[in-house]
Amino acid sequence: MTPLRPEVAALLTRWREVIAAGVVGFGGLWVAWLGGYLLVPVGAAVVALALTWGFLGFRRMRFAQGVAAPGWVEVDEGQVGYLGPAFGGYVALPDLVEIRLLSMRGRRLWRLKQADGQVLLIPVDAAGAERLFDAFASLPGLGSAALLSALSGARTGQTLPAPDATTRVVWRRAGQGIVRSTG
Repeated sequence: MTPLRPEVAALLTRWREVIAAGVVGFGGLWVAWLGGYLLVPVGAAVVALALTWGFLGFRRMRFAQGVAAPGWVEVDEGQVGYLGPAFGGYVALPDLVEIRLLSMRGRRLWRLKQADGQVLLIPVDAAGAERLFDAFASLPGLGSAALLSALSGARTGQTLPAPDATTRVVWRRAGQGIVRSTG
C-alpha cells in the first residue's frame, strides 16, 4: 500500500524524468556553490546537462499519451514493432520512407510506410508508444518539434473530424524519386 493517492502517483510518474533532471540540476548548483576553480565548471556542466535532460524529458512527456488502445509497442535496435490483438508487425527504421498521423474510427494512428510499400499502423495511445519519440526523432530531417506539433491536435478519446481533415504527413524520407531515362 502506497501513502500517495493514485492521482498523485500517476502525476509523479508522468513527470518523473523532468523531476529527476531537476534534482540533478540542483545537485550541480550545489557543487558550483561550493566554489573553487574545479567545482564551479563541473557544477555548471552538470546544470547544463540537467537543463538539456529536463527539456527533452518535458518533450517526451508531451509526446506520451494515456494508454487506451490494446497492444504493445516495441522499439529495439532500430526496429519498431507493434503487437496488437488484430494487427501488428515490425518495421526497420532505415527502411521507413514515410510517417503519417491519421484517424480511423475516432482513433489516431501512426502510419509507418516502408520502401517496399508495406504499412504498419500503430495506435498513438498504445502501451509503450512513448518510446516512438526517440525512434522517430533519430530519423534524418525529423525533429522533436514536428512530432509534438503533429500530436497537438485532438487528444485521445475525443471524436475526430473526417479522416481527410486529420491525415497529416509528419515525415517523408528525401530520395531520388523516379528516374526516367531520356533515351
